[in-house]
Amino acid sequence: MQNIAEFQIIGRIGKIDPAKEVTHISVAANYNRRDGDEWKTDPHWNRVTLFGKLRDRLAKADKGDLVRITGRVRQTSYEAESTTRYGVDMIADGFAILAKASGKPTDEERG
Repeated sequence: MQNIAEFQIIGRIGKIDPAKEVTHISVAANYNRRDGDEWKTDPHWNRVTLFGKLRDRLAKADKGDLVRITGRVRQTSYEAESTTRYGVDMIADGFAILAKASGKPTDEERG
């Protein structure tokens, strides 16, 4: 049996940061929590890395669009100032626009 570490995020795009061969995006997923007698919404920001064809799909997306992203989780480490620093990379394997922030239809809705 293969061991895996996967993620799924449904949320709104915040920042799109293109680089030479990779694009990083920030996606906010909202979680409700109780604060006394009230419910509040907390956005959790996730930084996701996209490569190849997924970057082409992302080109049709804008800030505020509702998206669904699936992928794999990879732990990383590096040395900085004589200290080992640890991080987690979220690498996208799937990307879909669920709703446009502008109210325009997605490609799937156009047919």
